[in-house]
Amino acid sequence: MTKATFSDLLAIIERHARYDYVTPIDGLKVGRTDMPSEVGHSIYQPSFGLVARGVKEMMVGEKPFRYAAGESLLCAVDVPVTSQVTEASPSAPYLAIHLEIDPVVVADLLREQSGYRPKAPDNLVAAKYTLDAELFDPLIRLLSLLDRPRDIEVMAPLIRREIVWRLLHTEHGPLLSQLAFSNGHAARIGRTTAWIRGNYAEALSIPDLAAEAGMSVPTFHRHFKAVTSMSPIQFQKRVRLQEARRGLSGSSTIAAVAYNVGYESLSQFNRDYRRLFNLTPSDDAATLRATLRRELGQTRQSASA
Repeated sequence: MTKATFSDLLAIIERHARYDYVTPIDGLKVGRTDMPSEVGHSIYQPSFGLVARGVKEMMVGEKPFRYAAGESLLCAVDVPVTSQVTEASPSAPYLAIHLEIDPVVVADLLREQSGYRPKAPDNLVAAKYTLDAELFDPLIRLLSLLDRPRDIEVMAPLIRREIVWRLLHTEHGPLLSQLAFSNGHAARIGRTTAWIRGNYAEALSIPDLAAEAGMSVPTFHRHFKAVTSMSPIQFQKRVRLQEARRGLSGSSTIAAVAYNVGYESLSQFNRDYRRLFNLTPSDDAATLRATLRRELGQTRQSASA
């Protein structure tokens, strides 16, 4: 049987890439951009990503990355990301995939391979390498499920598990293994960032978060900033504003969005939003909705072509 190549992977990514990145496979995004983008802000969960064409410049925490075609990026904790697509055009669109990783799967696979315990430097949260050729075939098979929707529910979890297994045996292995080790600083901070992301509208109790991480409050603050480049309050604010931006692309009012993400003061929300996104919420909402309409039209055109 002919061995899969990167060109094969690129072809199937291009066929299924969407402007909104959405796919029916849980945790998988496949996207395209036809022109350089504005600077964007997001929170990455533990995940694996690949650029298939084009270039994206990123800051993951405080670490810069130039993320180009054929390169894969692994994030081991929830971490703030600033990014910008810098190389893309209609004739050569930026293409990428993003796959969330379940820490439970990582732990299960490491338990099944007794004695295999790769160790990453503590507080390392992301790393970039050339995509290992062993990933071509399972990634192609995962994307091929988009042509066979009835197979997704059964086959996607199995192929995602295989992808994690193969990642553990690439240069990403030591960092990926952190997801299974509960005692490392990055893993302990990762549990608290995951809690903040899941409960962003609630008031923070720093002593409770420090206790969850098994650290004193001063030690918790120090390691939290080392991992995320932010204080816990700043991290929560970033998550809230990201969720607010998602809400503004819909039909909700600005006041409702601000309240839903945990703000009690609309004026404070407006100030924080403008400081992060360089636009007022009302101006950004109009831009987001216009972009959504345009991309929906482009997706429909691509589907009918």
